[in-house]
Amino acid sequence: MVSLQEFQTIHHSCFPRASPQLGGLFRNVQNRRHASFLVRSEQVPVALTSSSPDQPQRRQVLALGAIICPLLISMQTKTSFAAESKKGFLPVTDKKDGYSFVYPFGWQEVVVEGQDKVFKDVIEPLESVSVNVFPTTKQDIRDFGSAQEVAETLITKVLASPSQKTKLIEVKERDEEGKAYYTFEFVAKAPNFTRHALTAVCIGNGKIYTLTTGANERRWEKMKDRLHTVVDSFQIFNV
Repeated sequence: MVSLQEFQTIHHSCFPRASPQLGGLFRNVQNRRHASFLVRSEQVPVALTSSSPDQPQRRQVLALGAIICPLLISMQTKTSFAAESKKGFLPVTDKKDGYSFVYPFGWQEVVVEGQDKVFKDVIEPLESVSVNVFPTTKQDIRDFGSAQEVAETLITKVLASPSQKTKLIEVKERDEEGKAYYTFEFVAKAPNFTRHALTAVCIGNGKIYTLTTGANERRWEKMKDRLHTVVDSFQIFNV
């Protein structure tokens, strides 16, 4: 079973009233794309407009341009495709703690005490994503137990308040780049609302990471695909 000491510092407010936050990689992507074409425009045309009468040299430059230009266009196409593959989402990368994820466009970053990052919808406060990071001596999330055991412990002891009625719907396990992730779906019912949520948990860099996203039960069918995109995008990288 999961040791509660490992999770005791996780603020349970990350579940029902979590508020989400913002990051920005698009500027970096755009800058890299523009830099590629600056190289092309500064190097090739200068040689082509040279006053040198050396025709073989000009043919060499033209040949070089014919090789470089398609390569640059290919690089731009791949970058554009990567951005469009998450259309409607914005990326977040925390280089200090070593994690990344995407969140729906329009959500805003807010500060919530005890949480590492939080983004939320300003109109629908239950639509949010929050990340928590805490030190651990464990090396793998499986060291705490099965996905079912970890999910049940987190839901009852961390992600929902004692007054809420909770139900675990589904648990999954995935491996990416040598790291194990547990992902689970659950609902938590309070007197005045029911929240449908997804959580991913992973261990890396001597830390345990949890990402939780969700929405009001009445909006689950509308939001579930976007929320699955958020939780599935969560990745831990070595720092």
